[in-house]
Amino acid sequence: MNMQTPSGYPHGSAPAQVAFDRRELSVILSVYGRMVAAGEWRDYGISCLRDMAVFSVFRRTAEHPLYRIEKRPRLRGKQGQYAVVGMDGQILKRGHDLKTVLRVLERKLIRVVE
Repeated sequence: MNMQTPSGYPHGSAPAQVAFDRRELSVILSVYGRMVAAGEWRDYGISCLRDMAVFSVFRRTAEHPLYRIEKRPRLRGKQGQYAVVGMDGQILKRGHDLKTVLRVLERKLIRVVE
């Protein structure tokens, strides 16, 4: 029998690293695909760290990320575990719902047609 604590982790230990699940990656890659099709983005990278997971978006491979989509489970009960961070480190949007947080990136696709 496997003994688990109320937190859901066996013996009270936290997971070794935070990662995006399949549903989260599907939402992120949907936005990423639209931005690639629009010619805005060209590459991405995923980092799974001890306290957060990061999906970094690049215009070109050998540069700093344009945006970072971060998942920080420790902030789940506070501001929300998802955040979009700009190139300068400024938090553009934070929240509990990933789709809502990613809307800040989709505004970049809307252009005025004259």
